[in-house]
Amino acid sequence: MTRVKLIADHLVPHLLEKIEEASTICILTSFVMKSGVELLREPLKRAAERGVDIKVCTGDYLYITQPDALKSLVKIHPDIEVRLWKSNGVSFHPKAYLFHFDEEGHLVIGSSNLSRSALTTGIEWNISVDEDPVVFNDAIERFTKIMYHEQTIPVNEVTIKGYEENYVKYHENHPNLEKKWSEQEEIEMMLPSSEKEKPMVVAEDSPDYGEIKPRFAQIEALEQLEKTYSEEYKSALVVMATGLGKTYLAGFFAKKFKRVLFIAHREEILTQAKNSFSKIIENRTFGIYNGKQKEANVDYVFASIFTLSMKQHLEVFHANDFDLIIIDEFHHAAANSYQRVLDYFDPSFLLGITATPDRNDNKDVYSICAGNVAYRIDFLEAIQEQWLAPFHYYGVYDDTDYSQITWLGNRYDEEELTQAQLKDEMAQKILRSWEKHKKSRTLVFCSSIKQATFLSQYFNQNGYNTISLHSKQKAVSREDAIQSLDNTEIDAIFTVDLFNEGVDIPAVDTLLFVRPTESLTVFTQQIGRGLRLHAQKEHCVIIDLIGNYRNADIKLSLFDTGQKTKKSSSIIPTVPQHCVIDLELNVIDLLKEMVKKKQPRKEKLSQSYLELKQEIGRRPTYLELHLKGQIESPQYKQEFKSYVGFLHWAKELSDQEEMIFNKYKDWLIEVERTVMTKSYKMVVLLAMLQRGPSNWYKPITPEEIAPFFFNYLTEKNYRKRIDFSDKESKLLWEYKEDKISGLVSKMPMTKWSGSSKGLVSFEDNVFSFNLQIDKRDERVLFDWTKEICEYRLHYHFERKAK
Repeated sequence: MTRVKLIADHLVPHLLEKIEEASTICILTSFVMKSGVELLREPLKRAAERGVDIKVCTGDYLYITQPDALKSLVKIHPDIEVRLWKSNGVSFHPKAYLFHFDEEGHLVIGSSNLSRSALTTGIEWNISVDEDPVVFNDAIERFTKIMYHEQTIPVNEVTIKGYEENYVKYHENHPNLEKKWSEQEEIEMMLPSSEKEKPMVVAEDSPDYGEIKPRFAQIEALEQLEKTYSEEYKSALVVMATGLGKTYLAGFFAKKFKRVLFIAHREEILTQAKNSFSKIIENRTFGIYNGKQKEANVDYVFASIFTLSMKQHLEVFHANDFDLIIIDEFHHAAANSYQRVLDYFDPSFLLGITATPDRNDNKDVYSICAGNVAYRIDFLEAIQEQWLAPFHYYGVYDDTDYSQITWLGNRYDEEELTQAQLKDEMAQKILRSWEKHKKSRTLVFCSSIKQATFLSQYFNQNGYNTISLHSKQKAVSREDAIQSLDNTEIDAIFTVDLFNEGVDIPAVDTLLFVRPTESLTVFTQQIGRGLRLHAQKEHCVIIDLIGNYRNADIKLSLFDTGQKTKKSSSIIPTVPQHCVIDLELNVIDLLKEMVKKKQPRKEKLSQSYLELKQEIGRRPTYLELHLKGQIESPQYKQEFKSYVGFLHWAKELSDQEEMIFNKYKDWLIEVERTVMTKSYKMVVLLAMLQRGPSNWYKPITPEEIAPFFFNYLTEKNYRKRIDFSDKESKLLWEYKEDKISGLVSKMPMTKWSGSSKGLVSFEDNVFSFNLQIDKRDERVLFDWTKEICEYRLHYHFERKAK
C-alpha cells in the first residue's frame, strides 16, 4: 500500500537517512548553492565510495546556481555524474530526490532546492512517497530523459568556466536576482517541451509479402554486415533511409547470435522491434526490459536506453551476457548515457542503425561505432533505385527577418517566433503556395501549437477541411486523424513534431514546411514521411518556406546528388531522375547572399572544436576530434597543416607547448601530410612509438620492426584485406622475417626517406628521423606524434573500408 508523508521542515535528516541506504540516488533541482552541497558532501562521498549510482541534474535558469556549488559537486567523487540544464530563459523549477533500494523506491518531491536554507530552516513543503512502484518508475524515467536531454551539458572544468563567465555578466545586470527568484518560485515538475509533445507511434499494418525475406537495400546491407563481421570488426554503423526496413535488417543479421540486446530511446520502438524480430526468428524467446516490464531472462532483450543508464537496471545483466548489441536511432540520446552501457557490456559485435546521422546535429554517432560505416544508403540513392518515391521541391520565399529573432543555442525563441508567424498576410501566402503545388494528402510541419492552430483555422475559413493535431488536441484522436487523411476526408494535418518518426502514412503526397529548419536531422526525418511508395502517388510534393534562418543555405545540400562535382557557387542542387527543384527568384537571391556572408572556415572549425572540448571536459585528442567533432577532421589539416597547428592558432597550447610546437612544427606537418597509399609508413612509426617517449625517435632497422609490422597488419582481417592482400604481400601471410623486413625496407622506409625533404632517412639498412629532441620536450612531442599516427591509421582504414 502506498505511503505518503508530508515533510514541512528540515528535509535534510530525511535525505541523509536515505543516502546511507540507497543503491541509486538521483537529484533533480532548479538550482544548487554551495551551502546545500556542503550539507550533503560527506554522505554523498561515502555513498559513491561504496558504489552507489549517483546522478545530479540542475539548471542555469536566471543564473541562480552558484559556480562554486558546481565546482564542489564535481569534486565530491569522480563517479558522481552532474549535468546542467540549459534553460535558454525558459523556467526550470523541478525539486525532486529519488532513492532506489534493493527492492523498492523512495521519492521526495516538493519545494526544496539544493541549498542550506531549503533543506533546513526554510519554509518548505515536500511529499515523500513509498511503496508505489508505478509512480517511482515514472519519476525515474522522466528524470533520465531530462538528465540526458539535448539541452543538458556535462558539468566539468571546461563547462563550469563558461558558466561562471555568463553568471558574472548576468548578475552584474540583475543585482536583485534573489528577490526576483523568490517571487517566481513555483512548485512544479517541469519537462522539456519535446517530452510534453511526445509522439505516439501509429504503425500501419505491413503489406503481406508472405515469408519475410531480405529485400531491396536490406540484401546489400546484410552482405556488407556479414563481410564486416567476418573481417573481425567489433562494431559497425548502418545508415538506411526511412522506409527501407532498418529493423528487419537488424533482425536478419541477429539470427546468427544466441543472445541479443536491442536498445532504443522509445518504448514504442522496442515493442515494434520485438514484434518484427519474432516474425523472422524462430525458436527464440523475446522480452521487453524497460523498468516496468523486466523480461531479462530471454534470448533477445529489448531495452530502453533510459532504463539501462541506471546502474540498478544495468547490473541486472552480466558484462558478457550478449553476443550482439543493436542500437536503434542512437542519435537521439546524449553520448554519456550510451557510453555507460557500452563501457559495461562486452559483446562480440555492436551494430548501430539509423536513418539520419548528420554530423552537424549528431557529433557522437560515428564515434559509437568507431567510424566504421558498413553500409549507407540515403533517401536520394533509394529514390534512384526506385525504392522510394521521387519528390518535387518548391522553395517559397519567406520575408520574415529571422536575424531579429533571438537564437537560443539550438532553436529560436518560441514567443518571438510565434509573433512573427501569426499574421494573416503570412497565412495567405502559405495558403496560395499550397493551392498552387499541392496534391491530395498533406502533412504540415509547424513551429508551435499556436501556429498549427492558427493556420488550420485560416485554411478552414478559406473553404478547406483541416485539423491541428498536437498533444493538447483532445477532440480528435491521432488514429482517426490519420485515417481521415488517408481517406481524403480532410485535406491536411497541421502538426508539431508528431510525425518525425515512427508513423507510416504511405499515401501522404504533400509536405508543407512552415517553420525554420533548425535541425537537418529532423528535416530529413520529416521528408521521409512523404517518400514511401504508394499506388496512388507518382511523386511527393515538398513546399518549403525559405527565409534568412540558420541552416537555410545548407539544407538544400540534403537533396544534392552531385556535391563532389558541383561548383561551390551553384545554388541549385543536382537531384535524382524524376525529381524537381523549383526555387522562387527571391529564394535564389537570398541563398546567394547567405553564402557570401557565411562564417569564415577557421571560426567554424574553432567552434566545432570548442563544443567538443566542452562536452568531454578537456582538450580532445586528434582521433576524438575526428570521431566526435561536428566538422570533418581533414579540414583542420587543410586549413592549419596539422592538428597541433590548429591548437597553436586557437591559443589552446600552454607556453611550454607553444615553444615545442615552434621548434618541431616541420616534423608535425611531415607526419600529418606524408602520402599514405597504404598504412605502412604509420605502422612503422607506431612500432617505433612502442619504445616510449625517450626512445621512439632513435634509429631502427627493418628486422627490428618486422614482427610488429606483420602482427599489426594480420591481427585484423580487415587490415589484411585492405593493405596486405596484393599479389606480393599475400605471400607473406606466414611470418618470414627476411621477407617482411625486405618489404618494410623496400616500401615505407625507402619511400618515406625519399619524400620527406631530409626529415626522414634510410641509409645502410638503418631508418631514422633527423630530429634533435631536447629531453624536456620528449614527452609532449611523443604524445603529439602518437596522436597523429593513431588518427591517420584509423582514418586510413575507415576511408579504405568505405
